[in-house]
Amino acid sequence: MDQVSELGDALPCTNNNVPIFHVEVCQKPTSTARNNIVCEKVQALLKRHKMAYGDLYIMDFDDSFLQEHVQSVFLCDTDLSNSEKKGIDLTGNNIQIHVYQLQDDGPGTEELDDEDLAAANHWLLPSTDFHGMWDSLVFDDDIKGNLLNYAATTLLFSDRKVDTNVISWNKVILLHGPPGTGKTSLCKALAQKLVIRLSDRFKYGQLIEINSHSLFSKWFSESGKLVMKMFMKIQELIDDQESLVCVLIDEVESLTSARKSALSGSEPSDAIRVVNALLTQIDQIKKHNNVMILTTSNVTGAIDLAFVDRADIKQYIGPPSPGAIYKIYLSCICELMKAKIISPAQQMFDLRQLEVMRFMQNDATKLSLQLRDISIKSHSLSGRTLRKLPFIAHAMFVQCSSVTLEDFMKALDKAVERQFQERADLSRE
Repeated sequence: MDQVSELGDALPCTNNNVPIFHVEVCQKPTSTARNNIVCEKVQALLKRHKMAYGDLYIMDFDDSFLQEHVQSVFLCDTDLSNSEKKGIDLTGNNIQIHVYQLQDDGPGTEELDDEDLAAANHWLLPSTDFHGMWDSLVFDDDIKGNLLNYAATTLLFSDRKVDTNVISWNKVILLHGPPGTGKTSLCKALAQKLVIRLSDRFKYGQLIEINSHSLFSKWFSESGKLVMKMFMKIQELIDDQESLVCVLIDEVESLTSARKSALSGSEPSDAIRVVNALLTQIDQIKKHNNVMILTTSNVTGAIDLAFVDRADIKQYIGPPSPGAIYKIYLSCICELMKAKIISPAQQMFDLRQLEVMRFMQNDATKLSLQLRDISIKSHSLSGRTLRKLPFIAHAMFVQCSSVTLEDFMKALDKAVERQFQERADLSRE
């Protein structure tokens, strides 16, 4: 199989209108088994399961080889297609298997020569720091699927050597919106997901998270030089063609707002050099096939228009809707049941199941409908806050090692009311 066809299978595109389903196999860190052997064993496992309906997560194996070498097998992102409604044939040719091993070293620090300055954090991917992050992120639209499709097209056009003078793309993604909505987490999770899906093509991945604020030197006139030094280090990483390099610039407005302010006379002219240096370096590294640039902003209006124009995708990430909030709360409750903090475990219905039952209240649906009401009440809270509320509910209103689901739901409702009261108190100061 040639490299281009491997790329087409590695990401969520379709061939002849047949959806591709992805199985991600997390190999144990102690395993030295070759990928092709692991794939064969996983294929045999899937054939024994025959069918799946939505995502499928397997950790217990009846095969001694899988027990020794594999941590988990995950059929994921089935919500990218409606095919799961009639079941997914696990024996079909449209099942793609991706084998990977997690790196557990944590982030390193990139320091600039002759500067006492931590300019960036550096991860080898896939990393244990980001394991499971992709699946924990919930959005109303298919934002995650769209980003994967963008990456597929970006790398496909690069591999086919499409003339950039005829068709232009810059390999730059800009996620913007209010704080706490998951923009930075989505960038990190996307980098991890791409490395896993492209494990047949790249031996490993690297994520460089640039500290925008650190690049503004205490000698402001040096900031442009610092940006250039940072990208020189990134260029060294990109030169390794066996590595997929993702560059994350968080709160990019702190780097790119300078030129607009300088033109109005409110910032020194040296600030223009910072923006120009950043734009020049982005134009340089986009020529490489193995790089993606991921950026976030909380204040989109402050970003230099020349940078905004370079972004291929400008995706707004806003506060979650009640439907998305329900999914977030449901995942938190399932995790607490798994940890036996909520006990005994009880069945909870997702929104689609409740809709099929026409939201009829009975003994089976009572708690699920109560969670739906709490989700509606929680509207306008950020994703970051929502993920904290189950903890706050337990700390403030439970404070025991085990709680029933019914009592926890009451505590969660009180925690939501407390959150809005705290917000109101802060706004009065």
